[in-house]
Amino acid sequence: MSHHLDSPLARQDIRLDITDLYVFRGELGTVFAINVCHSIFGPIPTPGYHPEGMYEFKVDRDGDAIEDVTYRVTFDPRDPAGRQRLTLRRLAGKEAGDPHAAGEALARGSTGETVAGPNGLRLWAGKAGDPFWIEPHVLHAVGHAFQDGKPIDLTGWDPAHAKNLFAGHTVYSIVLEVPDDALAAGPADARRIGVWAVASLATDAGGWRQINRVGLPMIHPLFTQYNEDLGNRLNGGRPADDFAAFGETAAGAIAGVVAALGTSEDPRGYGLRIAHRLFPNILPYEVGTRATFGFGEWNGRSLTDNAPDVMFSIAANAPIRLGIGKESVTAKPSKVFPYLPPAG
Repeated sequence: MSHHLDSPLARQDIRLDITDLYVFRGELGTVFAINVCHSIFGPIPTPGYHPEGMYEFKVDRDGDAIEDVTYRVTFDPRDPAGRQRLTLRRLAGKEAGDPHAAGEALARGSTGETVAGPNGLRLWAGKAGDPFWIEPHVLHAVGHAFQDGKPIDLTGWDPAHAKNLFAGHTVYSIVLEVPDDALAAGPADARRIGVWAVASLATDAGGWRQINRVGLPMIHPLFTQYNEDLGNRLNGGRPADDFAAFGETAAGAIAGVVAALGTSEDPRGYGLRIAHRLFPNILPYEVGTRATFGFGEWNGRSLTDNAPDVMFSIAANAPIRLGIGKESVTAKPSKVFPYLPPAG
């Protein structure tokens, strides 16, 4: 799984569990999208978005792993028809990292409808089909290997029978498209941004508790399937502190698998190099370009990029394939806003 049900804290309220983050070129500008509240969790008493939570897209514009711009979406409780009023705010500069800052209100509307903002900005939130795919046998084999420092054991697994665990499942999406000029302007080196998303919950003491954080895909499937404390800690904190907090752990896990597979003469060195790619846990993107999350580069993430094969193979320094791809998704993404397929 990319980020689905990734830690005990995230599972306490599935409405705050971010399953995936996507950043790509849309029809009019740059698209940020996250999914929450996955149907694989089972029956949900109150589906949708947490009315005491906030959902944020964080944008680093200067490469210091600290947010310079934040787009924050909050929701009212569900009405009798299941709709939720929503508000989008933009926070810049020092306010971007302050959960108590009010920022600038850009748009207000309701779930299930396209909400318009200034200069072509638009927002949509609602129930949608999950565009992500994962093969459960490969997923669990990878988790055991990186936890135990052993080869990825797929004994008895037949790729011809590979299946998508998420076929037919739904999520609640937040899709935000903003004009490119709101993010970057000027030469190419000024158009490179880093993006991550955060879901937080208001506390009784008047503060905010960060519940979930996502940047690159597949970090949790690699390192936390069988280490739930690590899952909670990865969801906390901030990207600027990631390597100091988690770099050695990730490097050691990668080195263990690489040594077991014999795919590097220097497993420790390889593990450190990949850990430096993974942390800070931020998705890089060049504004105005087509997204590609692949072996050659990480430039945003489209709704059809094969993130599992890419991340599993890079971490193992060996080809790891799920045996399925975008064809296994039952609700196909669209090339027009809101890009994720709305579900009833």
